[in-house]
Amino acid sequence: MAKTNTKSSDEMSFLDHLEVLRWHLIRSVLAIVILGAVAFVFSGFVFDIVIFGPSRMDFPTYRFFCDIATSLGSTSDFCKDELPFTIQSRTMGGQFSADIWTSVSVGFIIAFPYVLYELWKFISPGLHPREREHSRGFILVSSMLFFMGVLFGYYVFAPLSINFLGTYQVSEIVLNEFDLNDYISKLKTAVLASGVLFELHHNLFSDQGWYSNP
Repeated sequence: MAKTNTKSSDEMSFLDHLEVLRWHLIRSVLAIVILGAVAFVFSGFVFDIVIFGPSRMDFPTYRFFCDIATSLGSTSDFCKDELPFTIQSRTMGGQFSADIWTSVSVGFIIAFPYVLYELWKFISPGLHPREREHSRGFILVSSMLFFMGVLFGYYVFAPLSINFLGTYQVSEIVLNEFDLNDYISKLKTAVLASGVLFELHHNLFSDQGWYSNP
């Protein structure tokens, strides 16, 4: 039988570990780029439905709070016909740049489970068998928590922030005309920050026996 040249994690040098890490990173980046390219192809849907959804008063979050206010017999800013601001692109390449980076962000969010998988493939050989046993379900639970955080950020944190900042005025003389990249940055920060925060609360699932720390 031919001998294999595969080295165990204990036999690998520092440069060997860097080489392995490099290929895990390359595959992760490729997954993000490919899914980002798909998002770029469907940028009309991404922007009109997803990105600009919280800027319209027919967004589900606004309708929900409006229905609550109506059932209580009170008025609410969530029942307005439209938000009193406009979104503008003030640079020649602003819309193209926004499209590219938004597609990359969407690609990262969708590819997150695969990125975690590549990270786990790199880390797991260095763990003891018992540690690997206790870490079963890491990718599933972490991905689920991340997507829950993304949805929370998109349907709760982002629309409430946009509604507040979009309607806030120091004077009626001042008009709210927001830059496209600034609007996307606020939305992206709310969504990704919520995803990360939910990731940090994996111990809640550990207490329920869904996932055990080593």
